Amino acid sequence: MTRKIKWGVLGSGGIARRRTIPEGIIPAANAELVAVYGRNPTTNAAVADAFHTRPVGTVDELLRSDIDVVYIATPPSLHAEQAQACARVGKHVLCEKPLGMTVREVEAMMTVCREAGVLLGSAFMMRFHTQHQAALKLVQAGALGKLVLGRAQLSCWYPPLTGSWRQNPTQGGGGALMDMGGHCIDLLEMFFGRVHQVSCFIHCTVHTYPAEDSAVATLFFENGAMVVVDAFFCIPDHSSRHVLELYGSLGSILAQNTIGQGAQGTMTGFLESQSSGYDAQQSRAAGQGMVIAPEPCNTYRAEIEEFSQAILDNREPANHARLGLESQRVLAACYESARSGRVVTVARSLVS
Repeated sequence: MTRKIKWGVLGSGGIARRRTIPEGIIPAANAELVAVYGRNPTTNAAVADAFHTRPVGTVDELLRSDIDVVYIATPPSLHAEQAQACARVGKHVLCEKPLGMTVREVEAMMTVCREAGVLLGSAFMMRFHTQHQAALKLVQAGALGKLVLGRAQLSCWYPPLTGSWRQNPTQGGGGALMDMGGHCIDLLEMFFGRVHQVSCFIHCTVHTYPAEDSAVATLFFENGAMVVVDAFFCIPDHSSRHVLELYGSLGSILAQNTIGQGAQGTMTGFLESQSSGYDAQQSRAAGQGMVIAPEPCNTYRAEIEEFSQAILDNREPANHARLGLESQRVLAACYESARSGRVVTVARSLVS
């Protein structure tokens, strides 16, 4: 029988309870849940009972448990300290995004994990959506020609909630841009490569909490493509289509609702085999296009299985830490642009 990787969860409420444990760790073919820890003992006990695992009372107790890897789903302000504590006792780490509060924190996390010989992963589960992967193969095969333009949108209605760390930048690092825009930026980097410069606006348009509820960022990529990211905490849930748009010199890929926590969504490719001449009439036929609908998968299960298999194979995972570092660099540039009102070049250090 193939060995299963033993998982512990640090931060058992929130996304861990709703999605990653029931949809990711529990059904994963190469993983098993061993222990969970959360700040609220009542919630932690309920999670342990629901998923037939062991609740522990402290982080230290979790790290002393017979586990191989820790999934960190606590507020971002705790990620750096907790990830390094895991690494120092030989536990691999899959950490929710953003990996840290700052680029420097992420670089420190990566350094400690590398020195300890453990893997550090970024929980960007939307990369595993089968329609996103199908679109990536088309892009890599040159089906869109030279990449020109992209857009990614993720919004929700998120009114003021007492104790919500996503609404407090001292705990979450930011608001809608950091929390939802981070996923959009990562997806677009998967398709377009590295971001060179950014221009960004953030604002509290509707809600009055300290973090921004509105964000629009324009990204200029090293390959010359330009991209728009819009992330809002103040648009009703059913009013946003969560669009993903990829345009190139030979066509486009257009999707709705593939960005999000589920495996749903529609995607269509409008592709041409070669560049055509100028059409003065600008005629556009309706109803054409290629439906892109591979067999769906649960993205949380896919990210858990990939990270577990990387541990078993002693290799780098597809959801590696450099994804989180690159995202953090772009986000930092976006916030600097929003503060200064200037176009900002993404800063990069010697850490890869």
